[in-house]
Amino acid sequence: MTTAAPATGVRTATWGGGLRQTLIASLGNAMEWFDWTAYVTFAAVLGPQLFPSGNATTNVLQTLSVFAVGFLFRPIGGLLIGAYCDRRGRSSTLRLSLLMMAGGSLLIALTPPHRTAGVLSPTLLVVARALQGLSAGGEGTAMSTYVNEIAPNRRRGLYSSAIYISTTLGTLAATLLALLLHNTLTAGQLGDWGWRVPFALGALLALYGWRMRRAMPETPVFDAARERRRNPAWQVLRSHPRQVLRVAGFSLGATVVYYTFASYMPLYAQAHYGVTANAALWAAVAAQVLFIAALPLLGMAADRFGQRPLLVAFGGGFACLTPLLFGTVSGSAVRLFAVMTAALLLFGCYATAAPSATLQMFPTSLRSSGVGLPYALTVALCGGTAPYLSEYLATHGHAAWFPWYISGLCVISTVFFLRYRGKNGVDLTTVEDT
Repeated sequence: MTTAAPATGVRTATWGGGLRQTLIASLGNAMEWFDWTAYVTFAAVLGPQLFPSGNATTNVLQTLSVFAVGFLFRPIGGLLIGAYCDRRGRSSTLRLSLLMMAGGSLLIALTPPHRTAGVLSPTLLVVARALQGLSAGGEGTAMSTYVNEIAPNRRRGLYSSAIYISTTLGTLAATLLALLLHNTLTAGQLGDWGWRVPFALGALLALYGWRMRRAMPETPVFDAARERRRNPAWQVLRSHPRQVLRVAGFSLGATVVYYTFASYMPLYAQAHYGVTANAALWAAVAAQVLFIAALPLLGMAADRFGQRPLLVAFGGGFACLTPLLFGTVSGSAVRLFAVMTAALLLFGCYATAAPSATLQMFPTSLRSSGVGLPYALTVALCGGTAPYLSEYLATHGHAAWFPWYISGLCVISTVFFLRYRGKNGVDLTTVEDT
């Protein structure tokens, strides 16, 4: 259901209609991130199957390097699919991204082991991750744009909380499936065929999400701007260079924080402190549940107090606390839970404030491209490489450097947050080309 907005003539979503559309979009996003997270969750099992035989550390490094390859394709997805989103619409883009993610997951599920297919195995894995990288590069911004364009002006923080709630639900589902498989299958069964289960299931879930998203209407904000569309990729770089730089600055610290503490930390605790896979995964599950519960509250705080205070709290907090968080991790699953919970709650300040803050920097005809390209590029350079960089530094005796690397990136982001002067409740239809 929609109501008319007399000032602009553009329809805006009511609470009922907007929440239903957000729910449909969010369920699809959860399915997308289930597929994405399954890869790093099963990295230790994938390595020996799809790469030449070697020691466990080498296999994990090889598998995480392919994880980073997926991220390298995210800027291409942000560019191409972002342009598609600004030309063809938000809802059609969200359907396209799920089809691509389903294809990548299915390909991983069907990839033959290295002992029978040789070099074909890692080659197919790279192709699959490239496809998933293209999908993720388009999904993140299209999802954020859709939710913020249907949200009431004064409720964008609350609605934006659905983005990371759904992302974390996908991560949580992948983690719970990993627990189930680790506790019901033998090591031999898990290595032979069990690791294929999450990717096959992920492909089916993504296809179901695509089916659900067929019922999603286009956002009224986009419909009103159809006649003003131009070449998004070129226009955003030519006319909005400062905004593009600002999005990259906003994303520097956040992307490495999220992929370190939400995805990689359980593997880190297993590899370096001897935490069992079962205990590490349960710690991650508990931390993610608390994160999901806190996100709506943080979203309401962003709507009440503004985006800037929460962004500064996130950046300043991690700039100061990251070495302490890493120093707290030990062989205890309880400590791992405490570290992940503290990190995710602090990250929630960014998760609920940044989507609306960055999207309102650009006009409707360039919004997805304007955020998607610099965000995906920053994620590729910093987020996707974070697990590999941490492992690489650790194997060369420099494990202590990685927390300071995160702190440094968060210092840079905090400078951008302090210079941000955006306001809450901006009518997105009034954001024009400048």
